[in-house]
Amino acid sequence: MRNRKTIYAALTIFFAILFFVWDNFSIEDIKEISKSKTEKSEIDFLPTSTTGTIVNHNFYSLSYSEKHEQAEWVAYDLRSEHISTTNHKRPYFEKDIKVLSQSAHYKNYSKSGYDKGHLCPAGDRRFSKFAHDETFLTSNVTPQKHDFNAGVWNRLEQKTRYWATKYKKLYVVTGGILTNNTKTIGTEKVTVPNQFYKIILDYHEPEIKAIAFLMPHKESNKPLYKFVTSIDEIENLTGIDFFPELEDALENKLEKSTNYSNWSFR
Repeated sequence: MRNRKTIYAALTIFFAILFFVWDNFSIEDIKEISKSKTEKSEIDFLPTSTTGTIVNHNFYSLSYSEKHEQAEWVAYDLRSEHISTTNHKRPYFEKDIKVLSQSAHYKNYSKSGYDKGHLCPAGDRRFSKFAHDETFLTSNVTPQKHDFNAGVWNRLEQKTRYWATKYKKLYVVTGGILTNNTKTIGTEKVTVPNQFYKIILDYHEPEIKAIAFLMPHKESNKPLYKFVTSIDEIENLTGIDFFPELEDALENKLEKSTNYSNWSFR
């Protein structure tokens, strides 16, 4: 009798999990998650973490800084098949339960004068509602001035999606330059970065290349190539090793370069 009860309990749990998955994930979501898990082992380019707090979500990973109440970097792969014009309803921002120290509450941004700026953009994850909604965790946002967020930063995000369609397979790392002497907002003292960076690796053979951008936190009408810098420069500012798994000679070549001639800026 006891064994039978154990079996019934196990079946109940199994079907509860099955119904949860059925209600919350589409077939396309499940396929994309499976594909993402498979490919992650093939393109494991995760940067180092200065905080020791790496969180892996289904469609991006991050290193969380409790001191600054945001991610020091968010990293994800962006492929041509990810690019979609589908519009999903925007969900509410939620705390990231995978951050054990708890990510900042969205209320820190209320009446602060700053947007909740995505690090992994929702626009890069429109290929499924689940992937899109996963970007609305407070561990994936940073305080950004609206004219910067909607202006030059948005231009860079759009250019990144263009490059994904052109070069097929990109790996993207994004964050703010987090220092101790910058402004904070909210009761949890969320740091407002003075600069933001985006590093893009094209790992599509035959030409492997990388490009890095470092932008002051203000709106600008300058062309994007004016913000190109070396990965080495961003590593010096952050203390992060962005591509430790790359072969040393290739890593050194990519990280010291400021050449953007092999990237299309049309």
